[in-house]
This record gives sequence, structure tokens and C-alpha cells, in this order.
Amino acid sequence: MLAIFLKTLPFFALIGLGYGAGRTRFFTEEATAYLTKFVFYFALSAMLFRFSANLSFAEIFDLRLAAGYLWGTAFAYGIAMAVAFLRGLDTPTAAIEAQCAAIGNIGFLGVPMLALLMGQEAVAPIILMLCIDLIVFSTLLVILVVGSRDGRMSFAMVRTIGLGLLKNPMIVAISLGLVVSASGLPLPDVVNEFVAILGAAATPGALFAIGASLASKSAERVEVAAWLSFAKLVIHPACVALGVWFLFPSDPFKAAVVISASALPVAGNVFILAQHYGVAPQRVSASILISTTLSILTVSAVIAWVSP
Repeated sequence: MLAIFLKTLPFFALIGLGYGAGRTRFFTEEATAYLTKFVFYFALSAMLFRFSANLSFAEIFDLRLAAGYLWGTAFAYGIAMAVAFLRGLDTPTAAIEAQCAAIGNIGFLGVPMLALLMGQEAVAPIILMLCIDLIVFSTLLVILVVGSRDGRMSFAMVRTIGLGLLKNPMIVAISLGLVVSASGLPLPDVVNEFVAILGAAATPGALFAIGASLASKSAERVEVAAWLSFAKLVIHPACVALGVWFLFPSDPFKAAVVISASALPVAGNVFILAQHYGVAPQRVSASILISTTLSILTVSAVIAWVSP
């Protein structure tokens, strides 16, 4: 585990650097917001486009792996919702807590870190997980939050879901990359070099942005955030391991990648959704802060656990 911890340490050191810059106000919240936009809309999208353009749909879409990850994530999601309902919470708040427990920072942390740690072969399973998270569980959150408030499904809700997917640059980048891949035409050298240079900014930019954004987050409702962090860092990867190892046995390497990515801390976009819908943003903020801090140790432990 020590060897893996030392390999992951530079990634978390970049997060720490960003956190320091944010805490000292050397990097303001406005600066962090613009850096995050650059990474989200340009650097990370270029990286995902380049990866998916050099992969086939068959390489990305592994039915057994998808079923195992979907089952494990849905089970962790269900556990978090059940605990929330037992505490007397309403459906929107329970859904936000479930999102914290089951949706990890795959885009900003998982793609750059695991691609470097586990090799380019890890990219296809990570893209598959991203698609499931963005399409299935983001849609589920909107249905649970908006549907519980309106009391019914509506055209406006369907429109919101559809536009949200169409406007997500990660979905767009992956889709365009797969279109290029399906065409059978190689990317022109100049285009490939352009997206390679732009995509190279994703790793340091994303990690620095994570740290800088954490500097503005508070640790209110610590006991709830601690439970949600435990659910994300321990329960979620355990459920996914059950899914990809036993219920839907998958390729050992791909299963290891998926379990490792499931151990990542709470995703930053959960906070954005919580703020947008006005549902428990403080506890989401605290969950991101606590889970990211603890993941310095837990992610290394999980990778060591699943590595052959």
C-alpha cells in the first residue's frame, strides 16, 4: 500500500496546493470559478474527446461491467436514501444525500489520476462510469427532486433533463469522440496534437481547482457529512466490488479500475446541483471537504486491495 500511496501523493499534493492558494486568497473564489470553467469546458473535454476518439464503442461499452457498476451504485444509493428516510428527511434531501454517497469525482480526479496510475487501458471503464453517472443518476436526481415537488412527471422536467445532458461538455466530448471513432477516420495530426496539448492541462488544472474550491467550503453538520463520506469512500466501492466481482463477474483489470474509481470522494457537481435546487448545500459542502481529505488514505487502500 505504501508504494501506491506514494504514487497518489503528488495528485493530492496538487489538491493541497490549490487549497492553500484558496485559503490565503491568493486564488479568489472568482478565479477558482474561471479555472474550473476552463478545465470543465476545454481541458477535460479535450482529454475525453481524444480518449474516446481513439477507442471503439465496443471497448467502452462492456455490458457485464456496466451492469455490475450500475447495480453497486444503485445499491449504495438505496442505502443512503433508506438511512435518510429513517431520519425523517424529505425526498429531495434524501436524494441529495444519496447522490453524495454514490457519485464520485470521476471527471476531475478519476480520469486524470487513474489514467496515469493504472495506464491508458483504464480509460474505457472510466468513461463508461462517467456516462452511467451523468445519464442515469443525474436524471434520477432531477426526477426525485422536481417530481416530489410537483407531484408528477411533466414535460418541463423531461426538457430539463434533456437539456442538461445536451449541455454537459463531458457527454458532448465523449459522444463526438465516439462518432469520430465510428467513422474509421483517424484524427488529423494537427487536431490530435491540439487536443493532446489542451487535454494535458486537465490533470494539474482539475486537481488545483478541486483544492481551491475546497477552501471555500465549510464543515457544518459534521456528523451527517462523516456518515456520507463513509458511505462514499467505503460502502460504495464495497457494493460495486460485489457487483463486478460476484453478481456480474467482469474482466479483472476493468473490475479493479471501476472499484478504484468508486472509492473517489464526493463529486463537486453534487454541490452545484444542491445549490441549484436549494437542497442541503451545506452538508454536501462538508461531505466533499471531509471525503476528499480522508480519500488521501482510503483511495490508496482500495487501489492496493484490488490490484493483483
